[in-house]
Amino acid sequence: MNPSSSQNAIILAVDDNPTNLKVLSSAIAHLGWEILVATDGESAIEQAEYARPDLILLDVMMPGIDGFETCQKLKGNSMTQEIPIIFMTALSDTIDKVKGLSLGAVDYITKPFQPEEVIARINVHLKLHFLTQQLAVQNIELEKRVQERTAELSKALQKLHQSQLQLVQYEKISSLGQLVAGVAHEINNPLTFIDGSLSYLEIFISDLFYHLKLYRQYYPNPVEEIIEDAQDIELDRMIKDIPKLISSINVGVERITKISSSLRIFSRSDVFQKTTFDIHEGIESTLVLLKYRLQNHKNRLEVEVIKDYGELPKIECFPGQLNQVLMNVICNAIDAFDEAAHKIFKEGKKIKGTIHISTAVNETETHIIISIKDNGPGMSPDVKKRIFEQFFTTKPVGKGTGLGLSISQEIVEQKHNGKLRCFSELGEGTEFVMEIPIK
Repeated sequence: MNPSSSQNAIILAVDDNPTNLKVLSSAIAHLGWEILVATDGESAIEQAEYARPDLILLDVMMPGIDGFETCQKLKGNSMTQEIPIIFMTALSDTIDKVKGLSLGAVDYITKPFQPEEVIARINVHLKLHFLTQQLAVQNIELEKRVQERTAELSKALQKLHQSQLQLVQYEKISSLGQLVAGVAHEINNPLTFIDGSLSYLEIFISDLFYHLKLYRQYYPNPVEEIIEDAQDIELDRMIKDIPKLISSINVGVERITKISSSLRIFSRSDVFQKTTFDIHEGIESTLVLLKYRLQNHKNRLEVEVIKDYGELPKIECFPGQLNQVLMNVICNAIDAFDEAAHKIFKEGKKIKGTIHISTAVNETETHIIISIKDNGPGMSPDVKKRIFEQFFTTKPVGKGTGLGLSISQEIVEQKHNGKLRCFSELGEGTEFVMEIPIK
């Protein structure tokens, strides 16, 4: 059995030179260590297996199997592989030192010996050896404790994992909000310039056209070159089309302005501080950002959004988080339509998807109520029962994480002390109802 400290350690010294062994023994005899000796590699291996020393001092150059081969065999034996080996050598070649270390040796002592150096190196590696043994024992004890408390730790780890996922999600919302708000701000600067420039451009074009009209009125017979150039550039068509082009540009600018405004509202970055908020602004900004998914194209149903807004006060909330809930719920409804579209098209049916969004204040005027209802395929009782479970999803692999509704429920119920409920029947659509305290 190995000793429990370096003070009464067993050291095996291996050298084919008895004088070297005597010098070593004399140098370390007064330290209380038990010293074993061997004069060749084979006997060293036998003694190591039998006595299990705590450290081996191994000569490199020996008859029979040399120190390198002896080290290799000791490290290949499960009974002796953990014993630290210090090579003793007169060799100073770096390649030989690297070879020994690569075979598993922990250190080198160069001959002729300096007793202080030998003692210092042995002490260091004995301490490391015993510390490693203690750590191994502690690891075994720790594993036993972990096994005894598996159920409790598993539950705690699951709870921690959920908290981490939620924290990551909130951090993503916050970071995304800051990024989007920054992008919206950067869009706004050139957009304001373009909008202002268009106003002046309309005036300038109008004045130019009036000026051209006066020319034609008072100089109805221009020179031949002007007549030919007017025909080449299709001047009459240009006069008709330029106002239309400016009008189209104005529509585009208005659309971009609306998207930019919606981005700023949706990406409210006050994730960790409540503030007053108009929930209708949140709904509208979400719908603007999802407009591309509501439009009809060859593989997607056209989805109509029906809005029935009541008169709502502003509420104290985390706007960025509630906008995320609205996005999750409305996206789920659109996803359900997308999944059903293939079957509907195959059957030749002409069905339009509808999402009905209504808002109201409850009877006690303490909460606002938001209902988002679709006429999609609905859910089976089993799916409905698990809809708020973390990682549960009915979407194909790669298209859903199973976190959206779980985190939405956390935001509504834990962060806002509200309620998020789901009502659904297979073939009858799905409705999510949120109740959010006004204060």
